[in-house]
Amino acid sequence: MIFTLVWGNANKLLSRFLAGHADELDLRLVDFNGGTLRNAIPREAYATVAVAADKADALKALVNTYQALLKNELEAKEKNLVVLVEAVDNDKAALTQASRDTFIRLLNATPNGVIRNSDVAKGVVETSLNVGVVTMTDDNVQIHCLIRSLIDSGKDYVVSMLDSLGKLAGAKTEAKGAYPGWQPDANSPVMHLVRETYQRLFNKTPNIQIIHAGLECGLFKKPYPEMDMVSIGPTITGPHSPDEQVHIESVGQYWTLLTELLKAIPAK
Repeated sequence: MIFTLVWGNANKLLSRFLAGHADELDLRLVDFNGGTLRNAIPREAYATVAVAADKADALKALVNTYQALLKNELEAKEKNLVVLVEAVDNDKAALTQASRDTFIRLLNATPNGVIRNSDVAKGVVETSLNVGVVTMTDDNVQIHCLIRSLIDSGKDYVVSMLDSLGKLAGAKTEAKGAYPGWQPDANSPVMHLVRETYQRLFNKTPNIQIIHAGLECGLFKKPYPEMDMVSIGPTITGPHSPDEQVHIESVGQYWTLLTELLKAIPAK
């Protein structure tokens, strides 16, 4: 049978079900794949499992119960959440019970979401983790996570956490492609220039925010710690999702703002 779980962090929600019922159903895990990008919350995850014929009805009943549980937990955010189970023909070999348990327990135990909120910027996430992509091949399973943090020590802590989990499970961990942290600076001269220029051009106060995202500014800040910088751009909604949109009018406003800022910054 194949499971499909849509919305939420599908990798985590599906592993939660498998961890809770694998022994009860004497379930054999044949395949597991979920997510498409590290920096996008996975909308869908799939698991192919094998159970004895006399446990098929029990599996379907547990899936229905689990879907009702998730709808109750996530109703405010995930109104279209669906857990599906359907019969399929598959002759692929299943994992051994030991490998099944190691993988399911590791994925279920892997932290996901907010790790810590910022003490400096109220209401802003300081450090988070996204279990973005899970792939299974004939000879290995890979769990790809993306860590975001305003401070490097927060990122390093999560890397250490994942490394510890990996060692407990006998798995290899590798950290690469990290974005350095970029701490807020309330006294930034460039930020004040942006605010003043925006007010002059558009006769309204700009919405200046500290956001929890991967920005290239951190990459520039690390080798040039004294460099003053801001991140500006047009209005975007639904980033890293199929619903991502850009507000077209704001693109022209952004260009006007950028050219005026460049005129105002003295050459050195």
